[in-house]
Amino acid sequence: MPREFSRSERVADALQRELAQLIRTDVNDPRVGMVNVTGVDVNRDLAVAKVYVSFIDDREDQAIKDAVAALNGAAGYLRSQLASRMTMRSVPTLKFFYDATAKTGQYLSALIDRAVASDSLTNDDVAVDTKKKDAE
Repeated sequence: MPREFSRSERVADALQRELAQLIRTDVNDPRVGMVNVTGVDVNRDLAVAKVYVSFIDDREDQAIKDAVAALNGAAGYLRSQLASRMTMRSVPTLKFFYDATAKTGQYLSALIDRAVASDSLTNDDVAVDTKKKDAE
């Protein structure tokens, strides 16, 4: 019976869980702060893992770049901690990237809300105009 998920997907899922906990407990760099590990992509030979992170607080672009650089600086330490926690022959090299999907989603949601609000104002004006014409 074939497995539902490939080995790289299972490894990526395990890495995501462990990295979220390791970053929360072991990384004490003030530039990092509150981090969400949003996803991990592992290549087929399990040599490199791309770790996508977002930040809980609202940050400027330079602060985001500094935090990602701090995480990439701690990648070797995190990899060694993963090696001691996980039962893998070799732990992938970690590369951290900023994931802007949450920020983009909030922006798009605000645009949609603004468009709906302006449409409702326009529709209210049209309804008032039609009532005035009906009354005449």
